[in-house]
Amino acid sequence: MYCPFCRNADSRVVDSRLVDDGSAIRRRRQCPDCGRRFSTVETTSLSVIKRSGVAEPFSRSKVINGVRKACQGRPVSEDDLAMLAQEVEENIRASGVAEIDAHEVGLAILQPLQRLDQVAYLRFASVYQAFESLEDFETAIRQLREEAARGTALPAGAQRPLSAR
Repeated sequence: MYCPFCRNADSRVVDSRLVDDGSAIRRRRQCPDCGRRFSTVETTSLSVIKRSGVAEPFSRSKVINGVRKACQGRPVSEDDLAMLAQEVEENIRASGVAEIDAHEVGLAILQPLQRLDQVAYLRFASVYQAFESLEDFETAIRQLREEAARGTALPAGAQRPLSAR
């Protein structure tokens, strides 16, 4: 790590702390040459591979924007969307991969979105699961109803309280 003051190629770590709920490490460093201190933040990188083959950093805001369209007109708050994006990122990071296909990110959104709002889930799933006919919608609705009957999903139109999300 180069010193930002004298450009010395060496530095000594004085202190390390977890930040952002443990997803990053803040290190306090000291330059042995000029003696000045500076901070660095280290995070693991998570890249999304687009259909074109281009890799770009994972972005919670892109998840939120994509889901926001599906939630248009639904009783879903910005906080709900932020929590959903955080859950999606945590699930992807927990898988241990450094690169993930963009389509897989879309699929990772489905389960948390289903718990959040079933209508928004159907809207979003129709794109990511490539619904081609009314039968595809009917099948998805039937599966939601079966899950609700088993008690593993919410009834249509219902939302979990914020404390349960």
